Parts: sequence; structure tokens; C-alpha cells
Amino acid sequence: MIQLEYVSKTFDGGKSHAVREVSLEVRDGETLVLLGSSGCGKTTTLKMINRLIEPSSGVISVDGREVGEHDLLSLRRSIGYVFQGVGLFPHMTIEQNVAVVPKLLGWSLDRRVVRAQEMLSLVKLDSAVHRHRYPRDLSGGEQQRVGVARALAADPAYLLMDEPFGALDAITRDVLQQELLRIKRELGKTIVFVTHDIFEALTLAGRIAVMHEGRLEQVGTKCEILAKPASEFVRSLFAKPKAQLELLAEQ
Repeated sequence: MIQLEYVSKTFDGGKSHAVREVSLEVRDGETLVLLGSSGCGKTTTLKMINRLIEPSSGVISVDGREVGEHDLLSLRRSIGYVFQGVGLFPHMTIEQNVAVVPKLLGWSLDRRVVRAQEMLSLVKLDSAVHRHRYPRDLSGGEQQRVGVARALAADPAYLLMDEPFGALDAITRDVLQQELLRIKRELGKTIVFVTHDIFEALTLAGRIAVMHEGRLEQVGTKCEILAKPASEFVRSLFAKPKAQLELLAEQ
């Protein structure tokens, strides 16, 4: 479980806050989506979980221990991270990219090769076709699949995903959303997923945490948020999607 207690982040000595007193619990096995517009603090919140950014105040705990008590490298290697830019190493083959963290953990070459093949199969990429290729040989959607495979290669309990499908075309994005749901069913990982896309949040989330101007506006299931928005901001944010969903239900 991941817990945030009154977590704040300021980059200017307290004159303004990117994140302000956010308290949040990510339950084991759930997909929690951080939803909000650019600059609302969702990515900063995500990055504080694995200490890519240090909080200015408050407490973040993973598995009951404050993240500051964890060895920094061990913490980051134990939490899979997928982001929009993918960040594959261009000089490495796809197999080598997937096996980066297992190599850092000291796995044998044979074990790394087997694991890379398993992960490529999981994300629906043919290992025989793709393992010796380089990132430049892949489409954007294929690269994003490799990014997911790499994040899962060391079998982390947690997966952090920062707008991973945001740069992709709508059709590819929809396909990868369904693939993520399938992987979730197969592996049961705890996922924190950042997006500004309301329909993506409604598709993927077990619960949605709505952020606005650094604050947490509401946390709940999509049914709870659609039925009982906690603020005018949440109500207006979901007004159009709610109307569209109601129209579809009537057809």
C-alpha cells in the first residue's frame, strides 16, 4: 500500500505550492488514476512516491515505511515507472532495454533473456521478431509496449505511469488502454496512473483522484464521482462525460 499524509511540494520556498497537503491512500491491487489539467500537481505527486522529487513536507509511505527510510536506488528499482517519453536507450536492443533493471539487480544473462522474452510476450510483441531490434525500428505504440515491459521486468509490486499514452494517436491509445486492463487482470499490480484525459481515467481507474491547483478535490470510484461530485470544479469537469455516458446508455 502507498500512503500520502498531508504531502506538499514547493519549488520557491513556500511562495507557491505545486502540491498542497495531499492525503491519499493507494490500496493494494487497485488502479488509482490521478486526474487533472497540466500544472495541477499530479505528476509532481507521482514523482514524490519514488523520490524523483522530494516532498517539502508531509509523509509518504510504501509498504508501511516512509520512503525516506528506503535505500533510494532499491526503492526506485522496486517500483516500475512508465512515462510518456518512453525513454528507451537508443543504443540498446529491445531485449537489453527490457532487461535493464534485472541486470542492475544482478540477474544472470540467461535469466534476463528469459525474462525479456516473457515480458515481450506479455505486451503482445513477438520476441523472435523484436528482441534484437532497436527502438528506432519500432512504432510509437510498440515503443510504449516495450516501456511497460521494462517497467514490469523485475516484477515490482507497484507501477507508476505518467501519461504513458498521451502522445499516441487515438486508435493506438485505445488499444493500449485495453492491453493495460488485460495486464492488470493477469498480474494484479498496484498502479498509479496520471492522465489529463477524463475518458482514459473512466476506462482504467478503480478509483479516481481529481486534482486542481495542487489540491486533492475528490477521491472515489467513477460512479461515486459522477453521482456525487464533491465540488463545483469536479461537477463541471465531469459534466460533459456524464452527459455523453447517459446518452450512450439510452441508445
